[in-house]
Amino acid sequence: MIKITIPNPSVSITERQQIRTNDEPIITPINGFIDFHKIPRDQGGIYMFFNINEDLLFVGKARKLRQRIKKHFEDNVSPIKNHRDEVYRIDVCIVEDPMEREIYETYIANTLHAKYNVEKVFYK
Repeated sequence: MIKITIPNPSVSITERQQIRTNDEPIITPINGFIDFHKIPRDQGGIYMFFNINEDLLFVGKARKLRQRIKKHFEDNVSPIKNHRDEVYRIDVCIVEDPMEREIYETYIANTLHAKYNVEKVFYK
């Protein structure tokens, strides 16, 4: 039997409102998130969207993490397009190998019962 463990997040950002001091510029939030700059731009990995109750909403993989995660909050074809307001925390795990990303995505979606992953689930 193969033993798979979910990697620890490399980056975790939560929804929050920006507290502004006089010398800081205002950062426009994207669906309440202002820390997208902490997500690596040119690295691959997996990402997980959680709600405020720590329930997994969606897990995905990407060659370029920041770009893909931001697309979920911008385009109209995202599986979470009607549920963006539920996302409270985003966890990102750096995984460079494409095959490992595929395995982790499928494993996490089925183990943690991701609410909006419909294509790769076996637990229906």
